Amino acid sequence: MSGSPLSPLRLTVTARPLVFGGHAIARHLGKTGIPDWSIAETWECSDVDGAQGVVTEGPLAGQSLRRIVTTHPEELMGPGWSGTRFPVLTKFIDASGTLPVHLHADDEAAQRLEGEPNGKTEAWHILDAAPGATALCGVKEGVTAARLRAALEAQDFDAVLRRLPVRAGETLYVPGGTLHSFGPRTLVHEIEQTSDIQQHAMRWDMADGSPVCDTDFTSHLDMLMRQVDLDTRPDFTPGLSIAVGDAVERVFLCVGPYFALERWRAGTAEPLRHSFATAQILTNVGAPVQVRTGDWNGRLGRAETLLVPAVCGDVEITGPADVLFGYLPDLDRDTRPLREAGYAPQLIAALGADAHPPRVSR
Repeated sequence: MSGSPLSPLRLTVTARPLVFGGHAIARHLGKTGIPDWSIAETWECSDVDGAQGVVTEGPLAGQSLRRIVTTHPEELMGPGWSGTRFPVLTKFIDASGTLPVHLHADDEAAQRLEGEPNGKTEAWHILDAAPGATALCGVKEGVTAARLRAALEAQDFDAVLRRLPVRAGETLYVPGGTLHSFGPRTLVHEIEQTSDIQQHAMRWDMADGSPVCDTDFTSHLDMLMRQVDLDTRPDFTPGLSIAVGDAVERVFLCVGPYFALERWRAGTAEPLRHSFATAQILTNVGAPVQVRTGDWNGRLGRAETLLVPAVCGDVEITGPADVLFGYLPDLDRDTRPLREAGYAPQLIAALGADAHPPRVSR
């Protein structure tokens, strides 16, 4: 880190009070500094237009993540990287109510139909879920486009969509084009491509619950049906675990071309030590911890996020710790620990790299 102005970055958080939200992000996770009303989402690390994170302290205070990406691309993201915005978005989502049934375009549809540079593949890591909680994800096998359209018009979602059991600690990789919803009483950490495009299949608006008129509803369904993938049916996974040291566990929750997410837990026998070659979105889902990298030393409170630049190279976290690392992976390099642990290639690919079959033209 010598000679670099970049050290770990604390960013502003965007809180969104959508109708399905509640108070779990503050009251269950312990997050502070957000409004004391019903909150559905907090965008922890964001470079989405209109919701860009801004550095809150240090020599780069006041600068947006977008500016840092463009002025320090390799220091932030690693050697050889270039781009116009930070490629990964992370959120906490409180589905105290049920999310609308919706989808996000994949890259091809986003470019062709939305005028956007990329789509939005995402993954949900379940932090907490009530007994019996479920999620809708993917179209049932054999359902035609015509049958799907008719069921969405009737709001008969269970007739055509898969309903999956939801359990804390599991993760679901959701490729762009996949119809989905989850909740109620579900708390999620979400990682995804940097995008806010979406198409809804609901007759109500998720911002305030107001009804959607017939003309707008039909228009939404028209666009949704042009983007939906009828063939993708992802399933939850517990991830792949690696023992790192004495009382330190590393679990690969998802690994795909757009992002990877790991959960690390450490007792008190030794610190958690993690080396890396690209920016790490470090999110604390446990008790407050102390984070060290180079000459930098700071506290990371409950449900707080820290963006650790690639130039830092490694972090040390004093246990007990329960943290998430999200990042843009090099699939060969970053899955090497799984291969060395003896996991079969198909198990590794199932975490995300092979989760989206080629789109079939219809």
